[in-house]
Amino acid sequence: MPNLVAFVGMCGAGKSVATEAFVSAGYTLVYFGGVTMDELARLGLEKNEKNERMVREGLRRDLGPAAFAIKTLPKIEEGLKHGNVVLDGLYSWSEYKVLKERFQNLLLVAVVTDRQKRYSRLATREIRPLSAEEAKSRDYAEIENSEKGGPIAIADRYITNNGTAEEFKEKVAELLSSLA
Repeated sequence: MPNLVAFVGMCGAGKSVATEAFVSAGYTLVYFGGVTMDELARLGLEKNEKNERMVREGLRRDLGPAAFAIKTLPKIEEGLKHGNVVLDGLYSWSEYKVLKERFQNLLLVAVVTDRQKRYSRLATREIRPLSAEEAKSRDYAEIENSEKGGPIAIADRYITNNGTAEEFKEKVAELLSSLA
């Protein structure tokens, strides 16, 4: 049975770096944020924190808190037909429950990073940088409006990402190796 691994964590924790390592090892990527980006493009809206939040929360309001899991199920199922799949961006408790019910082999991995370290990284990232105030606002919105804490709290494994990029990549490589 192919592996299905979902990375969860707060914005700037390192989920995308972890998923990139899995993709490099041959896993198919299903990016939950792609649902938001596709909807922004469909609506002709600029990619920015305000519009992204509006779309994320609007989809959850319209389709329920499991909206992103529901919208990505076909991509996950298709990917698993061909091998291992890694999920980047599972957010909510409701999404987790939908996926866990459908895929008993789901491995939930939380990437955790001290808040100030995340905020520092977010301020300097190339794609969609966030100020400390924007990052704090996003944290609050994700915790209060997106049920983000549940999947982090119940993760099967945790990777701490407070050191160097190389140290983090080594931890991810160890996880990947353990799944081979």
